[in-house]
Amino acid sequence: MEEELGPVHAPEFPANATWLQGGPLKMAALRGRPVLIDFWDYTCVNCIRTLPYVNEWHRRYAPLGLTVVGVHAPEFSFGRESGNVARSAREHHIEYPVVLDNDYAIWQSYANRYWPAKYLVDGRGYLRGYHHGEGAYREIEESLQALLRESFPEILLPGLMDPLRDDDKDGAVCYRVTPELYLGYQRGIVGNVAGMAPDKASTYNDPGKHMDGAAYLDGDWLLAGEYLARPAGAVRESRVTVPYMAKDVNLVVHPPTFGGAATISVSQDGKPIAAEDAGADVTAGGATSIVTVDAPRMYRLISNREIDHHELTLSTMSDGVALYALTFTSCVLPQ
Repeated sequence: MEEELGPVHAPEFPANATWLQGGPLKMAALRGRPVLIDFWDYTCVNCIRTLPYVNEWHRRYAPLGLTVVGVHAPEFSFGRESGNVARSAREHHIEYPVVLDNDYAIWQSYANRYWPAKYLVDGRGYLRGYHHGEGAYREIEESLQALLRESFPEILLPGLMDPLRDDDKDGAVCYRVTPELYLGYQRGIVGNVAGMAPDKASTYNDPGKHMDGAAYLDGDWLLAGEYLARPAGAVRESRVTVPYMAKDVNLVVHPPTFGGAATISVSQDGKPIAAEDAGADVTAGGATSIVTVDAPRMYRLISNREIDHHELTLSTMSDGVALYALTFTSCVLPQ
């Protein structure tokens, strides 16, 4: 937990901000209460992993004087749709106030650059600390308790939380893995060096030789700025192959905009995912491993028993399905 140096007042929420739940709030009206500001995006795996802690801090400390505010700053265009964020808030059992920051006004007022990011504000309205990314849960909670004691000297506080996951415990190791891989041409890396056709349907041929950190296209695809989509009326199967090193693999994907669910076949090293290595959103067993895409969100594809190099292939015949990004995680508690 980094301490803020110097007396800096927390920025005020914009008067025209859209509150998904629990608002509108004003920082000036919250004087006397510590505030935890949590910047998040509902498709961000690191944000999703922090939410159980933020939920528990709200449950524990809101009755004792803490205000938690979730600031949803969308990474992808569909994250600006309030219905998508509201569904995610329900799925993740978020009960504290959530404000939509679609134009990044709050993000910019905090000079923020990260998902997730947490900022602590004391009862006088001054920024007192911040943390970017996952982790430091104990340190953040200790800081929350210190601010509560400042505002309410007679307060009785509970003991600090135990880690919620094995990979949050002391001794856990996070290995260096393949970085997040975007699948649109604006931020992505496409390994097909020939025949790229941005913003129009085209047929691609996998070159056969693959390097880590790039996506290799085969079949019919529409390569857009933010995403990779199977075009309407495509004939060939659409396939994308990604070499990677990680334990877990997640995919941000949008179903067809004209309605209905999409199906994507998931294979690893040329074979269907073993049931023991399948992510929570994959139906695996026998000769197939399938993910059904019925909402725009992050899907958990793979949870390998061990960290190693692999090659992931996604295949689909579902017109209109759009793939945005792959994320990779690797934190484990050594046996």
